[in-house]
Amino acid sequence: MTTRTLARVGLAAGGAVTLGVVLAATAAAHVTIRPDVDTAGSYAKITVRVPNESDTAGTVQVRLELPADSPIPSVRVQPHAGWTAELTTTQFPEPVQVGDRTLEEAVTAVTWTADPGVRIGPGEFDEFAISVGPLPEAGTYFLPATQTYDDGEVVAWAEETVEGQEEPEHPAPALEVVEATGEDGHGGAPAAENVSDEGGGEATASAGGGDTSDDLARGVGIGGLVVGAAGLGIGAAALRRRHA
Repeated sequence: MTTRTLARVGLAAGGAVTLGVVLAATAAAHVTIRPDVDTAGSYAKITVRVPNESDTAGTVQVRLELPADSPIPSVRVQPHAGWTAELTTTQFPEPVQVGDRTLEEAVTAVTWTADPGVRIGPGEFDEFAISVGPLPEAGTYFLPATQTYDDGEVVAWAEETVEGQEEPEHPAPALEVVEATGEDGHGGAPAAENVSDEGGGEATASAGGGDTSDDLARGVGIGGLVVGAAGLGIGAAALRRRHA
């Protein structure tokens, strides 16, 4: 392989890998929830992750919709410094039976609004947490989110993802609820942060384990940058040899 060809290969490899890392990071910048799998009948701490996608504006409001057709009896908000949370409650035309509870109303949305001077800036992300339960019966539940920027732009993360099809541009956060297995009733929820609220008090949870998907993405990104840098180094070395 000639020096010129080696240089081209090295530079092309570095550029291609770097571009791939950038595209992967851009594609992953969605509003998501963690955990995205949990157990029917359990209480869980759900964290809403909000990356700021704008290069010039900041996020000043986030709204998460909860299923109204399968209402969740208990919804509590974890305080977040610099942000004010508001619960939207919906009155049902007729009482709704959820497990052993009869509901006449339920929380169907949570809105976080930034205090003056506070925002999620370009290149930043933030997380907001709620405690919910007991979760409804097994199934996939979409929780549409709305992200409002301080320049007036509003992005609706409300498109449902269909298995086997390409992911939509603005996918709605989704929670998959699975049937409980095992004696403790929590065996069917891998990577879930389950909590109990048997006494009717506020449910709490600690952040357990790592975010596997985020760790993988971070590893791929770092690995891509290393390979890209190596490719650029090969190209640069080849060019120096050619001009020497």
